[in-house]
Amino acid sequence: MQKTQALVICTLIASVVAASSVMALLTTQKTVSGTGAIKAVGLGVYWDLQCTNSTSALDFGLLEPGASKNFTLYLRNNGNSPLILSMTTQNWNPSTGSSYMTLSWNREGQQISPAQVIQFAIVLSVSPSITGISSFSFDIIITGTG
Repeated sequence: MQKTQALVICTLIASVVAASSVMALLTTQKTVSGTGAIKAVGLGVYWDLQCTNSTSALDFGLLEPGASKNFTLYLRNNGNSPLILSMTTQNWNPSTGSSYMTLSWNREGQQISPAQVIQFAIVLSVSPSITGISSFSFDIIITGTG
């Protein structure tokens, strides 16, 4: 009887191990890479508060479905009148990228005075259901209207 019980226990353990192995084989992962160019109209975009290190591109790196990547940057009004800020994207490559990725920031509609510098956060979020995209690029347009 003890041999039969031992055999049953070994069989159960082997079944659990085999099932775990099969489940591990069914795991899949998709990684997308990307870049982003920044065009700022009447504005300067910088990595630092002192506005000495300007940027015109962001590298979002490798992103997995459902992930997000954020940057903290600084914006300076280079003009001589107050501006209301807005941000859009364009030139998505591939064009389906905008269906699976969303770019947002925390300064939409805010006013910025001449020579004023403000900190802002920009976030790219990737849909968990992204398919068919292994790399991407797009332009970020930050506009000041006044």
